[in-house]
Amino acid sequence: MLLTISTTHRPATDLGFLLHKHPDKVQEFSQSFGTAQVFYPEAGDERCTAALLLDVDPIRLVRSRGASSPDFSLGQYVNDRPYAASSLLASAMAEVFRTARAGRCAARPELPEQAIPLEISLPALPCRHGGVELAHRLFEPLGWQVEAAAVPLDEGFPEWGNSRYVRLTLRGEVRLADALNHLYVLLPVLDDAKHYWVASDEVDKLIRAGEGWLAAHPDRGLITRRYLTRRTALTRAALARLAEVGDDLEDALEPPIEEEVTESPAEATPGEESAEESAEHTAEEPGGEPTPDRPAPLNVLRREAVLAALDDVGARTVIDLGCGSGQLVNALLANKTITKIAGVDVSAHALTLAARKLKLDRMSDARRARLDLFQGSLTYGDSRFAGYDAAVLMEVVEHLDPPRLPALERVVFGGAKPGHVIVTTPNAEYNVRYETLTGMRHPDHRFEWTRAEFRHWATAVAARYGYQVDYRPVGEDDPELGPPTQMAIFTAGGGDV
Repeated sequence: MLLTISTTHRPATDLGFLLHKHPDKVQEFSQSFGTAQVFYPEAGDERCTAALLLDVDPIRLVRSRGASSPDFSLGQYVNDRPYAASSLLASAMAEVFRTARAGRCAARPELPEQAIPLEISLPALPCRHGGVELAHRLFEPLGWQVEAAAVPLDEGFPEWGNSRYVRLTLRGEVRLADALNHLYVLLPVLDDAKHYWVASDEVDKLIRAGEGWLAAHPDRGLITRRYLTRRTALTRAALARLAEVGDDLEDALEPPIEEEVTESPAEATPGEESAEESAEHTAEEPGGEPTPDRPAPLNVLRREAVLAALDDVGARTVIDLGCGSGQLVNALLANKTITKIAGVDVSAHALTLAARKLKLDRMSDARRARLDLFQGSLTYGDSRFAGYDAAVLMEVVEHLDPPRLPALERVVFGGAKPGHVIVTTPNAEYNVRYETLTGMRHPDHRFEWTRAEFRHWATAVAARYGYQVDYRPVGEDDPELGPPTQMAIFTAGGGDV
């Protein structure tokens, strides 16, 4: 199997520094399942290409898997593993390019931090249960231009249709370390399989490789579940850690959406999953663009509901209190009627991720002039919170210990005094609809309110600080349990002060 990485960065041979592999040499690396070679088909100042060629030995692969192998009989020896990019290539890449993935270069320490033009090609990539569309869906949100074409089963017999394999080319201006980590995570996700037993340490690997991009990916639930081979406990643990940067877990808690498996029987090869195993893999989590069969995830619905509320109240300056990784801030920047935007979070790590997601270092001057990101605590008075038409507390209040809520109320409603405050929080009554949920929706939640408890709190706050309050459902409004998320819109000028 083959992976090529090309750049037109000047001088292009800087790729050798980034990969820590000299362009004049062919280097060989032994793997438990075969041999990896790195060589440069071209190396000039204007264009440079590095190739990773992995020669898989089926006998060594079987021996390395041992009794834990999910394959059986002849299927262990006759399969697509020597030819199609999979977790084998991801593992080899992770070892061969370990220092490059970490973003280190002792000789040129400034070089790994630069986004450079890259072109990555994979001539044979298995894309189970999604094909070309899934490749676009996973890579495009990361800033890649995706060129994907299905590989026909047999070019001499077009009526047989396409295989599950895709020729993939990615182009973009990306840090090389980020590009390698995208591939490390997404190759086994697209293949929907791994060549080794997945244990708890895979969660740490996923979090490290996904730093700076996975938490904000619209299909993070799908990616996490497939990467962890649908092991529910590991998936929930990983999503909980990703949610520490400001998002919640409802997209992974939703009942899975049934996908139609379109592969023809002719596509099956020895060693591939049985019909029973294939049926188990037809379920996939919601995420990405909504379709009639794929409703929008709750985090998307929540963000859209907040944007609609801001539009309804006519807000032109907005502060996002507890902005996390910056998803709402990004959406606000896209609305040119919003003239001033601030994002605040107590976590410096979350703000670093937000800055990277927003591409702050490459943002236009006009766009940058509208934005302010800064660290701050919502339980301590801060003059920087004041002067905005509207403040948003989107899935924030439930992360505070209840005794600290009065401090937040004083800071936001009493000190900052925006014209409007929009608050969203989970509806605890709806939790019974999540079949896999035990306890609260996030391990960092200090409480989750019922509808009555939320209204009691909001009504008291409105009366205390001179606001009127209106309520809206977010997500499907269950006639018995209410919506999954509840929203309150506070407007200054009412209440019994």
